[in-house]
Amino acid sequence: RDSQLAETECLSTWKKWRRTSSKSLKKALSEVKGLSSYLVLWQRDIHSIEGKFGTGIQSYFSFLRFLVLLNFIIFILMFSFVTLPIIISPYGTFNSTVAYISPKNIEENCTIYEPTGNKGLVYFYTYLKDLFSGTGFLEVTSLFYGYYTIDAVWISIMRYNLPLAYLLATFAYLALSFLWIMKRSAEGFMQNLVHDADPFQSYCNKVFAGWDFCITDPNAAQLKHRSLQYELQMDLQEEKLKQKIAERTVREKLRIYSLRIFINMIVIAILSGCFYSIYRVTVFSQENSNVSIRNDTRTDSANLLVQYLPSMVITLANFIAPLTFSFLIRFEDYTPVFEIKLTLMRCVFVRLANIGVLLFSLWSQISDCGSDKCKPCGYNYKLYPCWESDVGQEMYKLMIFDFIVILAVPLFVDFPRRLLVTHCSCKLIQWFGQQEFQISDNILEIIYGQTICWIGTFFSPLLPAIATIKYFIIFYVKKIILIHTCKPAARPIRASGSNFFFLAVLLIGLILAFFPLGVSIAHIPSSKACGPFRNFNTAWEVIPGTILEFPAVVQQILFGMASEAFAVPFFMI
Repeated sequence: RDSQLAETECLSTWKKWRRTSSKSLKKALSEVKGLSSYLVLWQRDIHSIEGKFGTGIQSYFSFLRFLVLLNFIIFILMFSFVTLPIIISPYGTFNSTVAYISPKNIEENCTIYEPTGNKGLVYFYTYLKDLFSGTGFLEVTSLFYGYYTIDAVWISIMRYNLPLAYLLATFAYLALSFLWIMKRSAEGFMQNLVHDADPFQSYCNKVFAGWDFCITDPNAAQLKHRSLQYELQMDLQEEKLKQKIAERTVREKLRIYSLRIFINMIVIAILSGCFYSIYRVTVFSQENSNVSIRNDTRTDSANLLVQYLPSMVITLANFIAPLTFSFLIRFEDYTPVFEIKLTLMRCVFVRLANIGVLLFSLWSQISDCGSDKCKPCGYNYKLYPCWESDVGQEMYKLMIFDFIVILAVPLFVDFPRRLLVTHCSCKLIQWFGQQEFQISDNILEIIYGQTICWIGTFFSPLLPAIATIKYFIIFYVKKIILIHTCKPAARPIRASGSNFFFLAVLLIGLILAFFPLGVSIAHIPSSKACGPFRNFNTAWEVIPGTILEFPAVVQQILFGMASEAFAVPFFMI
């Protein structure tokens, strides 16, 4: 400091002023940065959770905050470029008008679409049923694809190409999600890479750097002690197991491999049963709900039950299959770490594959061309005049039912269990004990919901708004459950490793979403009775149609970029 003061005295007035200004600016920026931390969503809540329960559980709530922000940005994107131009056009804002182009060379039967909107006197429970199923008054709102039956919007003298905007907005939210996940996962990947580089480093980390200094709660500290003890025991068990594996005889190896093959056959049988049940229930639900809507042969409650059958069966499969996998894995004689990872990957597969089977079932019905049902339009136009809205309704019902289950479990399971454990001294109840906060199960729950959102946004542009509200409420529900009814899991996982694993599973969900969206955009003929793509054979035809309007040189460049010679190396790199 004395040296700096001596140097300052030798400086000119201008340089002194610059140095003083620089210091003042740095101090001001530091204070602004400190104040801005208070504006970060749930900053105090997450710090409080981190202090009481450690970084492992904090990583779940940080992940939930990331999904809230991601869905909010996706909603802003879809609303700004797709929904807003249609909302403002009827009011003539900015001299805007709507342009409709009648479909050409298409049979009249293909263009008939009469949504089941409520007309006349309607009972309150009918509105309630429509709210849960996405039919009736909701079907004709901006929530679903069928509402966007517009070819262009003229804003003053500028033509706004809505079909192109709709498709580009879809590509933009998928690209945004992909890049954001990759950015967040890079740090966790590097930490995992460093951690796995040297097996001995695992012991060093636990002994010299294993304590979590964010913990302030005595109970959480005691749990952390047990956690470190458990991790060291697991490491020793793994070493013993590796030694045991090395010393196995040929006969023991044959027995274990035979048992693993048998158990994997059971797992495949369970998965096949889940997939077949979902397929049959979806076909039954689609056929019977459509028939009942046309003929009005069922009560509203019975029809709602039929419409929700696929969601119920998927939720049941998501509940039963993981419990069965956790039981079967005990007999496969894997290392504890690999046991956890394999169980989680099986659970991830069953949850995400169930969505894929549901979509496959819907597509099989939409493309059911027996008795020339599809001949005029290329799809089953009698049952699905606007099939994109039907797919959007299924995604909407999945999201709503998933939300109901997430809210119902704490209310009817977790809170009663806590009351029984606290106030009842029965040995059986005390043996069950207090509910543990299972990070991996809760993460898989919200990743499943996010995958539904990614797939459904193309068919229901405002679905990200529902997802944002859903995750916002879930944050507070899970926080209340954690503080008042749960205890941290006795076998926690590292925050760095868990963050990377969560993002890796989320990336799998995003990649899964690419396939159904790609098939819907490029393969299945678009509805001729509704939506912005009714004048195109498929939604993808908007892109080459737009490129053909460009100058010849630009066309050659863009078609060259779209060729396999350029595209394949580009995506590989």
